[in-house]
Parts: sequence; structure tokens; C-alpha cells
Amino acid sequence: MADVKKVKKESTDPVDIENRIKALCQQFPHGITDQVIQNDMPNLEAQQRAMAINRLLSLGQLDLLRNSSGLLYRMKDAQTAGKMKGSDNQEKLVYQVIEDAGNKGIWSRDIRYKSNLPLTEINKILKNLESKKLIKAVKSVAASKKKVYMLYNLQPDRSVTGGAWYSDQDFESEFVEVLNQQCFKFLQSKAEVARDSKQNPMVQRNSSFATSHEVWKYICELGISKVDLSMEDIETILNTLIYDGKVEMTIIAAKEGTVGSVDGQMKLYRGVNPIIQPTGLVKAPCGLCPVFDDCHEGGEISPSNCVCIWQSGWTFDQ
Repeated sequence: MADVKKVKKESTDPVDIENRIKALCQQFPHGITDQVIQNDMPNLEAQQRAMAINRLLSLGQLDLLRNSSGLLYRMKDAQTAGKMKGSDNQEKLVYQVIEDAGNKGIWSRDIRYKSNLPLTEINKILKNLESKKLIKAVKSVAASKKKVYMLYNLQPDRSVTGGAWYSDQDFESEFVEVLNQQCFKFLQSKAEVARDSKQNPMVQRNSSFATSHEVWKYICELGISKVDLSMEDIETILNTLIYDGKVEMTIIAAKEGTVGSVDGQMKLYRGVNPIIQPTGLVKAPCGLCPVFDDCHEGGEISPSNCVCIWQSGWTFDQ
């Protein structure tokens, strides 16, 4: 006689259903769809499933999200649940969308797209969340008239604030120029010390190199910056000097843990003097202009209305 397989009957107890949904959310931390719940509990009636989900949402144990494939349910951590106590589902949804954006923030337009809520309702929710100090609006250097929203306790990403080179969305050109000059001055002085050592040319050349950490330490000790500069900031400045032909860089192998090394490599920089001075045409904005061939008087692009010429302060009698 053939064995008869017993089909395990799913529990219809509301508590068991809720616990199973929470277990699924823990198994899939990025969220589950209604289809996932149906696949896991195929014999569960739609009404029972909806009641369990609504109860978990009302208790603040689940987050309701929306993506291209529909609704998502995700487990909410205890800290977030405490912050959002007393908020309705729409406010929780907007908060969750902003939280997912991280420290790069999110435009109100994108919040509208992801939450599928009316713009008037979103603006009302944003003001309410700001008043509770749960989120904050940050101006982005990418678009001066727009704001991005992020959680209140987050430090905005460099792509939003512009990093050390921006202050109130204004590019600090003078500050960057000072850093350029001081970094180059440090590398020049190191090269002069190497030349004065009277050693053989190869030793002189090798000793004229400096690590980005050494340059960073020198700039920090000068105290010319009101903001904390990172090694990455200094390397950005050194890269501009490379593009100007004032500095050259080489990469060497370094022991793991060596100050200034990354993935077993270290960047070294040295100041250089150009063998031949560049011609006046190259120094002028026109010498490197990508639309040089289209520039002529009376045209859409002409010397008389060229922004590059006037912003650079160049005059043709130089």
C-alpha cells in the first residue's frame, strides 16, 4: 500500500501568522512582497494575510515601502519604531524613503515618485518631520535652488556639500589657490634641499619626493585652513598641480600599515620646473578652448562675449 503524505495545515492563529511574516522579513532584510508571503503560506486566505500585515504596520513593527514591482514590507528596527511612534503610515513611508537615501539625500520629486503620494501631502509631511528634528533639508552644490532631505543626525556626503572647497554653496577659489601655492612651495623646498645635498643625481631625485601624508601634515601645521582637510583633499590639490605641469607623481610599493599607503601602494610627489616655458597662446583660454573652430566675431561664440576670457582676467595685450 502506497504511503499517503500528510499535508501540514497552516496555522490560522493571528499571532502565528504575524510571527511567520516577521520571520520572512528577517530572512529577507531588504523587504518582501505580498507574493513572497503567499508563496510561503499558500493556504492562507487573503483577508487573514491583510489583517496580519495591517496589525504589524499599526504596531510599527513593519515598514511599508514602494518600488517598481509594487509594495514591500520590511522589518523596522526598535530605534526607528520609537522615533516614529504616533506617526501615520504615510509619514512612516516618507521617513523610510528618506532613510534609504542615506547621506546623499533625496529630492522631494523623487520622494513623490517612490511614495506615490501627492506633492502637497509630501510637503506637509516633510515640514512635520523637520519640526520633530527627524530629518533636515540640505542645499546641494549640484543645484543651488533645490534641497535634498536626509535624516537629521547624518553628515551630508561630499557630493552634496562640495567638501572643503565650498562654503555656503560658493566655490572657495582663493582658498584653493592658497593651498596650491603652499603645496607647491613645500615640494619646491624639498627639491632644493635635495639639490643642496651634493649627492649623486639619482639620490637627489629620490630624496626630492614627498608623500601626500607629508604634504598634508605640512598644510595642517600651517593652520591656513578653517576646515579639517583630509589626505584625499590634499591629493586633489596635488592633482591640479600635476595638470598644471608643476608636479609629477610616481607610485611605489609600500609595506602594509605604512602611513599614507593604500592597498600596498604609496603615491610620491615632487616639484618640477618646465624645460620650456609654454607659449602665450597656450596660456590664453583660447589655446585650450574646445570650441575654438566655432569662435568668430558676430557668431554665437565670439571673443567679445566669451565667459572664459573675462572670468580668467586675460587680455590680448598680455
